[in-house]
Amino acid sequence: MKWNSKLYDHNHDFVAEYGKGLLEFIPEDKTQKILDLGCGTGILTAELAQLGDYVLGIDGSSEMIKKAKQAYPSLDFEVMNALEMPYLQQWDLVFSNAVFHWILDHDLLIKKIKDSLKPSGKLICEFGAYGNIQTIENGMKNALEKKGLSISTKFNFPTVETFGSLLEKHGFTIEKLYDYDRPTPLKDEEKGLYHWAKQFFDTDLGKLSEKEQDMVLKDMTDEVRAKLWNGSYWTADYRRLRVIAHI
Repeated sequence: MKWNSKLYDHNHDFVAEYGKGLLEFIPEDKTQKILDLGCGTGILTAELAQLGDYVLGIDGSSEMIKKAKQAYPSLDFEVMNALEMPYLQQWDLVFSNAVFHWILDHDLLIKKIKDSLKPSGKLICEFGAYGNIQTIENGMKNALEKKGLSISTKFNFPTVETFGSLLEKHGFTIEKLYDYDRPTPLKDEEKGLYHWAKQFFDTDLGKLSEKEQDMVLKDMTDEVRAKLWNGSYWTADYRRLRVIAHI
């Protein structure tokens, strides 16, 4: 996946805006050290910096981290794979918004988070739940099949039960764990879903010429139009899984 930070901030700024709802669960503790796992362009990292003594933003995308450093030069950011985090009992809080569904190995991810937290440390996160973007994903799958391709973009949208079991396996005590529907309006009117899919299905679309990409995206939007287009804008069929847990 190649992230376009400019496109992301312009067309997908709802990711950070919805993520601000998680901030109300952050403990009031000015001495805490916070890790923002999958910080993107740093919008929520800057908010977290007001809620603790120190915050570090990490992300696997060098382009996202470059943009974050430019936007918030007083904060610390690093390019890092979440599954390769080296931390041992270093953080009071691990925060993450709209990231875990990009990581296929949740078992290893939760182990790394557990290792990184201090005793009594907390995990606060939200990401795609089972059934997230199902209409869009099915539409893209069918459109690619018309070109003789199978969909290869991999998401990890777990059930509450599956993710809860992994948390308990690694010694977390669950405070809140639930999924919910969050229909999400997209920007750019008629082109909204086109731009959304162009970014989030980059792995599949990148195999095609620009003309072929346009054909696939047109087929996909035609298929899902009855469910997701209201005549003025597209609404993505998001479902989210929210987690608050401690060790």
